[in-house]
Amino acid sequence: MLQAARTLRLNIHSYSELEEVSGFVGNFNVKIRKKARYVTNDCNGCGACTEVCPAYGYDEFNEGMNSRKAIYIAFAQAVPSMAQIDMMKCIKCGLCKTTCELNAIDFDQKDEILDIKVGSIMVATGWDEYEPETGYLGYNVYPNVITQMKLERILAPNGPTIGHLARPSDGKRPERILFIQCVGSRDLNKNMYCSSGVCCMIAIKNSKLIKQHYPDSEISVAYMDIRAAGKDYEEYFTASRKEGIRYIRTNVSRIKEDSETHNLKILMQNTLSSDELREREFDMVVLSAAMVPAEGIEKIQKILKLENSQDGFFKEFHSRLNPVDTKIPGIVLAGVAQGPKSIAETIAHGRAAASSLSRMMSKDKYRILLIRAIVDKEKCAKCGLCELNCPYDAISLKPDGAEVDEILCRGCGTCLANCPSEAITLRYYREPQYEKQIDAILEEI
Repeated sequence: MLQAARTLRLNIHSYSELEEVSGFVGNFNVKIRKKARYVTNDCNGCGACTEVCPAYGYDEFNEGMNSRKAIYIAFAQAVPSMAQIDMMKCIKCGLCKTTCELNAIDFDQKDEILDIKVGSIMVATGWDEYEPETGYLGYNVYPNVITQMKLERILAPNGPTIGHLARPSDGKRPERILFIQCVGSRDLNKNMYCSSGVCCMIAIKNSKLIKQHYPDSEISVAYMDIRAAGKDYEEYFTASRKEGIRYIRTNVSRIKEDSETHNLKILMQNTLSSDELREREFDMVVLSAAMVPAEGIEKIQKILKLENSQDGFFKEFHSRLNPVDTKIPGIVLAGVAQGPKSIAETIAHGRAAASSLSRMMSKDKYRILLIRAIVDKEKCAKCGLCELNCPYDAISLKPDGAEVDEILCRGCGTCLANCPSEAITLRYYREPQYEKQIDAILEEI
């Protein structure tokens, strides 16, 4: 991120949201809402304001496991390194404004709308961790049932426990830890897809990391299948088993808590070695939750007129032959915006997306296939159904009838299916063409 911030002609609009996109490939008009930080660009991120602030809020970066001040820097090494004020928690005492030597605090700052022109758009939304419903496997009911994301923050040197492994209920180090795989994924009632083996590898990585720091830890992994299909992944998995990490092929359906010790009792069966159900006790349980589409993806989908696949991620032009481009020229997908991926796959996909745009933008012209809707204005009843149903906003209703923008139109045929007057046809796909082809085939027979 620091290198990106130093790259010439690369403009980063952080703490901003996409508001509107119009136009077409080579000529997109984009509106971006730059949210008010209530801090000007003069801020150098010294942190003096944070030290004197008396108000506290929920720390999103640390998964709510600790608090942060009402004026804060989002996370260490944030780009840009600027403070921002959470007005929902700010008590407007003015101490930050008094302390700031650069006079960078502005309580009257408003959101700003930026209008920019771009030739192409890359969609890289990232992903969110699936959050189990309250009560599922004790989540949000028993304090010592956490997700992998929370464990990541606990193990991080800049996390809420400064990298020391501690369970939430009492701050003690858990000696017996159970990882439960495929939470929210490979499930007909939740998400049917697998998260590309990412959950498995995160569990293996974190279990090895705990073992390295605390060799006396007893770590078990409850799994359906360990999916370690990447380069050297299987070797990494084997190394974890040699370090004493136990893998139990089982399904965990229920967890109970000891009300006095807050330990967790789990009834499980090792389906590879025994038919018996055994109750085991653990100090902490970690849920390896699925990768799900990032929050706000629905808004981006509506603005860019993109399609979603069955898993909720953005739909590509072709899942096998072209997983980078979308059906709209000039808009491509990068990384997990298209579907669950590991870090290596995300990097490769991002480079492919950059290559696709670079190849297209390096040319003077962009050629399109004119498979477009055509309106017979003598038949058009001006009902407006085509304009209402067009997913690409390519049709507008004029006084003399519907009019199609051939640049925006993608030839999907939605308007053709909805037109009650049969006034719309699709170029190269008219009924008389098919009738002639059928007649020719029957003549040969």
